[in-house]
Amino acid sequence: MPTVTSAQISVGPFFNGAMAQETTRQMTHKLGFAAQPGEEVVQAVTELASALLRHAGAGTLTFRRIDSGDRTGIEVEAEDHGPGMRDVFAARDSAGGGEDCGLGTITRCMDEIEISSTAALGRRILCRRWLGSAAEPVIDHFWQVGVATRPRHQGAANGDAFLIRKCDGGLLVGVIDGLGHGEPAQKAALAAQSYVQSHYEMPLDQLFHGCSRACRGTRGVVMALARFESPTAVTLANLGNIEMRTWTGADRFEIEVQRGFLGAQEDHVQVQCRRWDPNWMLVLHSDGLRAQWQWSDYPGLEREPTQWVANRLLSALAKEDDDATILAVKCCGVQS
Repeated sequence: MPTVTSAQISVGPFFNGAMAQETTRQMTHKLGFAAQPGEEVVQAVTELASALLRHAGAGTLTFRRIDSGDRTGIEVEAEDHGPGMRDVFAARDSAGGGEDCGLGTITRCMDEIEISSTAALGRRILCRRWLGSAAEPVIDHFWQVGVATRPRHQGAANGDAFLIRKCDGGLLVGVIDGLGHGEPAQKAALAAQSYVQSHYEMPLDQLFHGCSRACRGTRGVVMALARFESPTAVTLANLGNIEMRTWTGADRFEIEVQRGFLGAQEDHVQVQCRRWDPNWMLVLHSDGLRAQWQWSDYPGLEREPTQWVANRLLSALAKEDDDATILAVKCCGVQS
């Protein structure tokens, strides 16, 4: 059968939701999406159709195959025919109830979202999901990662979160800190964590933009991510007060820090591409650990297993009145 390149469905009083879902499944399957990401696109389409019906009463859903360089994906456009889906960014996720358009769900399920409106055409939501690159034979490097985390003293909810995602011989790690404390901070951190876990293959700057959308309606988060493409190259991005420290022996390795937080606005995030030495160690930690420490305070720490490093620094540096998380990572050679 030929690949479906486009389709359009009218949304109105006689709208068939099952047909829209089946059209989405057929198209994502033809494009090569695996079952889970394909169903995430179906979920996004369901939310878009619901938004059209609830807020506008009628509209259209348009599906297109898209190609950009060596990437292929699906583009879904939802367009109403009047002043229907107003103030979409102020809407809450449909999972939380209330009058909303499920923007949080759409953001988590799709890689890119564009929203526009005109007096004549009404609201238009354009979202895309890219097909993950096919797995190729790669050298499987053995990454050693250690994490230690705990909520503040007598706190039940931890407002910090972390990320560890291995793929194609590389590694993505990160630390997230929800603003404030307790359940509101935890909700924000988990929203950011969920987005990155679902879209981990995207470039770091796009991950930060997506997290900012995913955290709308929450207190917001600060976040640092590091992607090791190989043991000799790392890409870093940091917005807010997540500490990033490297043990490099006698070599200098300076990391630029950018102020701000995710959830209120989509500031440009500075991405830093650096050379990396497999013998170095990277440590990320939230501001629940005191930042006034040096590697010289802990002689030989860089030679210890990363879990021991994380436990040792958490024990020595954690503040009682704040959530605390620390992640340590280094490359330990090639896994057989």
